[in-house]
Amino acid sequence: MAVTGNGKDGEGDGSGSGDGSGRAGASAGRSGPLAGVRVVELAGIGPGPFAAMLLADLGADVVRVDRPGGGGLAVDPAYDVTNRNKRSVLVDLKSADGPARVLDLVERADVLLEGFRPGVAERLGVGPADCHARNPRLVYGRMTGWGQEGPLAQSAGHDIAYIAVTGALGMIGDPDGPPAVPANLVGDYAGGSLYLVIGVLAALQHARTTGTGQVVDAAIVDGTAHLTAMIHGMMAAGGWQDRRGANLLDGGCPFYGTYETSDGQYMAVGALEQQFYDTFVELLGIGDQAPARKDVARWGELRDAVAARFKTRTRAQWAALFEGTDACVAPVLSLREAPDHPHLAARGTFTDFGGIVQPAPAPRFSATPVAVAGGPARPGAHAGSVAADWDVPSLLKEEG
Repeated sequence: MAVTGNGKDGEGDGSGSGDGSGRAGASAGRSGPLAGVRVVELAGIGPGPFAAMLLADLGADVVRVDRPGGGGLAVDPAYDVTNRNKRSVLVDLKSADGPARVLDLVERADVLLEGFRPGVAERLGVGPADCHARNPRLVYGRMTGWGQEGPLAQSAGHDIAYIAVTGALGMIGDPDGPPAVPANLVGDYAGGSLYLVIGVLAALQHARTTGTGQVVDAAIVDGTAHLTAMIHGMMAAGGWQDRRGANLLDGGCPFYGTYETSDGQYMAVGALEQQFYDTFVELLGIGDQAPARKDVARWGELRDAVAARFKTRTRAQWAALFEGTDACVAPVLSLREAPDHPHLAARGTFTDFGGIVQPAPAPRFSATPVAVAGGPARPGAHAGSVAADWDVPSLLKEEG
């Protein structure tokens, strides 16, 4: 979806953000384990904003520095929930005093996040050296696809390319078809955003212990490769074949996969352990005809039997039968259906804020609860409150 870090345009266009709902994200009144932490986000698209949203969800005061005019590839700002719980100011980093304004924020910040191509922040005057000269304790988080160095560091890229070269994409999909594209979840967000946040929090702990900040180089290729650690171990031990649809967790196993129902919907089966498998075949109604689960030579026969049985009822009927059991079976829901699942509804896994149904903040904390406190911040809507809260009057000056 999004060009990340080493993007199509050399500076990772800043994208807009939402509804300008007052002081959402202000230092005062913030809750969560990161309350009191100040983050400067240099506007971008994709995994950078998502990482900043996660920090904001956890209570950090995130100020997004948007560029005048916004960026090219972006969601309508009013619906871009990755900019929720933040505040926004407008700064043109190419103007004469643009970098100085950002450095005024940096001086009072704990963390800065940027997703430009390598060298761009330095050319703009807001690179690590510039920032650390003003604030030696700053954690400087860099989000890119290829990383800060290497043969492809200056190349454009998207999630799909990053997960392709790490082997992750090649593991997903039918063995007789092309690899299946898992949206941009595996690369941008799992291998990118989450690793950036982990790195930032670790570096923040180090800075608070030693008084010294550092640079966090979060590359999607590194994070995505790291996600495959267990698979590499299994492959080395001879327990994983380096091809799709031939393994325990990639759809090759007949009791770990998806099956079509009579109404054209799907059920997901994950009955790996023997006791769960026994419950699964019993409830499915093939307990007396299913071949031994450990007989790999008969997995095709077992898959056919399971598939035929699932085709006899609707998804709703199977979901009702398996719900609450230890068969490890669940209905495959769409994005619109998911919030209404009884378990997710009971937990409040999704929330409706400002008329937009969206995932609630995660994880949860017993002493410092988190919540969606504000919708997507409209670009530049919070210059006054940020200038006052952070004591940065330069934000109120006309661009020069």
